[in-house]
Amino acid sequence: MSTTIEVKYFNTFLIKKLVNVVNASSQPTAPYSDVPGGNTSVSPSIPPYAANTTYDWYIEEARIRGGYNNTITDLGVKAYLDEPEPLQQSRFNSLIYSGIFNSRTGINNTNQFSVGEDITRSADPANGSIQKLYAEDTNLIIFQQDKVSRALIDKDAIYSAEGNASITSSMQVIGQIVAYAGEYGISNDPFSFAVYGYRKYFTDKKRGVVLRLSQDGMTEISSYGMHDFFRDEISDTTKIVGGWDAHNKNYVLSLQGEKVGDPLPTNPVTYETYKTLSFDESVLGWTSFFSFKPTFITSLVSIFYSFYNGKIYQHNLGQYGKFYDITAQDSTVTVILNKEPSLVKNFKTINYEGVDGWQLQSMIASSSDIASPVGKFTLQTNLSSLESDMFVNNFKRKENKFFANLINVSPATGGEVLWGATSSGIKGFWSTVKFKLVNADYPTTKKELFAVSSDIVESSY
Repeated sequence: MSTTIEVKYFNTFLIKKLVNVVNASSQPTAPYSDVPGGNTSVSPSIPPYAANTTYDWYIEEARIRGGYNNTITDLGVKAYLDEPEPLQQSRFNSLIYSGIFNSRTGINNTNQFSVGEDITRSADPANGSIQKLYAEDTNLIIFQQDKVSRALIDKDAIYSAEGNASITSSMQVIGQIVAYAGEYGISNDPFSFAVYGYRKYFTDKKRGVVLRLSQDGMTEISSYGMHDFFRDEISDTTKIVGGWDAHNKNYVLSLQGEKVGDPLPTNPVTYETYKTLSFDESVLGWTSFFSFKPTFITSLVSIFYSFYNGKIYQHNLGQYGKFYDITAQDSTVTVILNKEPSLVKNFKTINYEGVDGWQLQSMIASSSDIASPVGKFTLQTNLSSLESDMFVNNFKRKENKFFANLINVSPATGGEVLWGATSSGIKGFWSTVKFKLVNADYPTTKKELFAVSSDIVESSY
């Protein structure tokens, strides 16, 4: 079928719109009657656009404003390379750089990759693909799946017979690639990377560790009291998100994944799980767990942000225990009381230093003795409430410290004369103590817990 199109201006060129548009679905879900010149049929064998000279042809002027003898626009030259084997290659372990960019002089050659120059540099393919690049001063840090290296920029290394390296200037943009000591990489989790100063933090899922790269080399910070935790948790993750909290000066890490609960043979149930925690350099330890599950973490001008469900949230705004418009969660602190560890002792009281509002959620001794929970301190304003409070096992305040007796509520066992509520204190080598603060009762008030102790006596039986 032929058609004639009237050209109203000189010096123009024509662009024809495709007629046979490929439909992605096997069966259209609705007629195409709302498309100009479209076909109303829902049959997949008929193209969604029928031939229509009004909508299938467009005229674009070759001269500015379409005026006679105005400045003409040219399509320009077409750059191409004649390759004998024009096949795409995926070089997962290689780097390539373009021409220079200088905003002051207006030079922008970032789209030029001259094959006549040595513009590629390859890392060892045995260490896996390159997952992350980070530029630090005049070096480029390369994070592969199983190795971390640094590439010299605008300089090269010359090694002597003894193996000592001398740095010399070079015309090469990417110079020698030198590996850091240690068989560590970033696996497939580049989002776990965070940087502050000279310290770089990231995870290695294959080896079940969290690492810090600094001027003293590579360090397993996951071994600071959390070796077993990360060994078990990282292997089950499907996504790892890390970032630097510039407000609290902590490295925040979120381990996210799925687990199977009640795995029935015919219908196994999977559910999402996550654990978000922070590492503090000042104490060289993992200090806190959090109840938020971020999609991405970043900091800007000492303000900590995280992303969730496509929205950005600012942290540390004074609403404690509340994240992402979700109901405020309770804060808990777990400590181990183990004074004189070789001595079997009776824990008679539970004491803490801090502010009011904390309550004892649980206390269990090594002998499985269980103490009754202790309620928070409440300031009594009249005599009647003060008398009632004396018979309730709540924290009492004295000299800005809080004290409470421990009541044994363990189930009765044979051989004991007194047990249960008639027995004061719990017995064991050590005790696991868990404090709780209901943040919903104090949404904007900081409630600190400084120290926890217990009055103990040597067990006589």
